[in-house]
Amino acid sequence: MTAFAYQSDNRFLKVPAATGSEPYAVAGIAWDGSTTNRPGARFGPRAIRQASHMLCDGVHPLFDVTPEGVLADTGDLPLPNTSLEGMRAAMPALVDALIRRHHMAWLGGDHSITLPLLRSYCRWLGRPLAVIHFDAHCDTWSDHCGEPSGHGTWVYEAMREGMVINECFMQVGIRSAGVREAREYVRAQGGLIFDARSLRGLESAAQLAPVLHTLRERLAQHGNPPLYLSLDIDALDPAFAPGTGTPEPGGLTTNQVFTVLEELAGLPFVGMDCVEVSPPYDHAELSSYAAARFVWTYLCGCIARGAWRAP
Repeated sequence: MTAFAYQSDNRFLKVPAATGSEPYAVAGIAWDGSTTNRPGARFGPRAIRQASHMLCDGVHPLFDVTPEGVLADTGDLPLPNTSLEGMRAAMPALVDALIRRHHMAWLGGDHSITLPLLRSYCRWLGRPLAVIHFDAHCDTWSDHCGEPSGHGTWVYEAMREGMVINECFMQVGIRSAGVREAREYVRAQGGLIFDARSLRGLESAAQLAPVLHTLRERLAQHGNPPLYLSLDIDALDPAFAPGTGTPEPGGLTTNQVFTVLEELAGLPFVGMDCVEVSPPYDHAELSSYAAARFVWTYLCGCIARGAWRAP
C-alpha cells in the first residue's frame, strides 16, 4: 500500500508520480478541519491540480523554463480529516521524508497546515526560518474561537515556539478586522507588515521597488537565512479569488503577487505552500487558476535561479 493517495488522472501539470529522484515535487494536504467561516479548502489540492493542466506544456514567459522533467507529484498526504491534533501528529513522518528528497510546494488545505510544515523544516534545517506570508489575515490570534489552535493562530504559535526569525517574518496584504494587539503582533516582535492599504495602486516592479528592496535588505541583514513562502489565496481581493473561506474586500491583485514572486526569485527559498482555495465558492475557477499559476511561477523561479538546499 502506498504511503500517499495518488490521483493518476489529476497530477499537477500532469507530471509523473514521484520516484524520489526529482529535485522538485508538489503534494496535497486536503485538510479544512480548522476553517472558521466557509469550509471547502480540503478540495483545494484537486482544483489547483486541475487548473494547472492549462500550463502542462508551458514555458514560463519570464524565466524561460518549464518544470517538466524535474517535477513530480507525490499525491495527497493520507491524513485524518476530523482532528487537528490527529492531522498534526500524522504529518511529521510524511513531511520529513519528502522535504529531504524534494524541494516541495504544498497545496492546501486551510492555513493550519503551515504550523506543522514549519516544524518539519526547522527539524530538517536545525534552525528557525525567514517567512514571507501573503494573507488578508494576520493569523496571530492567541486562540482559535475559544480553541487553543487553528488556522488563525499559526503565526503566533510559530513565533512562540521559536520556529521563525521574528525580524525576518514579513506579511503582505493584511487588511482584516481585528484587535490592535493581533494586527500589530508581527511588527511588535520585530517583523514587517505591508498591509493592503499601503500597497494600493502598486503593481509593477518599479512601483513595488521600495517594498522589494526592504524585503531583500531585511533578509540580507540576517545573513539571507532559509526562506519559506506561505501564500493564502485570500490575500487576493475577492474579485480575483472569490473561492476562499473568509474573503476580505480590498485585497491584492494577481499582478501584485506575480510581481513579488517574480522579482524575489533567487532568494533562498526552501519551500512554499498555497492554502485556503475553497472550490465550492469559486467562480469560473478564478481562485484555482490563480493558485496554480502562483505555484507554477514559484517553481519556475526556483528552477531558473537555483533553489537553496541544506548542505
